Amino acid sequence: MPDQIIKSLFIVVISAMLFAGTASAADQQELYIKSLAATCANCHGTNGKSIKDAALPALAGMQSAAIIEQMQAFKTGSRSATIMHQIAKGYTDDQIKLLANYFAAQN
Repeated sequence: MPDQIIKSLFIVVISAMLFAGTASAADQQELYIKSLAATCANCHGTNGKSIKDAALPALAGMQSAAIIEQMQAFKTGSRSATIMHQIAKGYTDDQIKLLANYFAAQN
């Protein structure tokens, strides 16, 4: 009987470790995306929600394709800007997609 208890405990511990690893990876990805988005908060507001009548547009709720298009335009220099062209060049295409999807999901 003690061997059966040890085996059961082993299975429970291993299952918990596997579940914790999966949750941790998802949490890490979410934290990574939020850290990227935090860079945008200085000008576009927390979570892309700017204050009413702000000079810069809110990013929250924008279509992800529109955000990607504008970021690529800043990145290539085809859209002029005071600082966005420098900021956009610091992001990879994958990071831009992550940011676009994040802001599109904000309400």
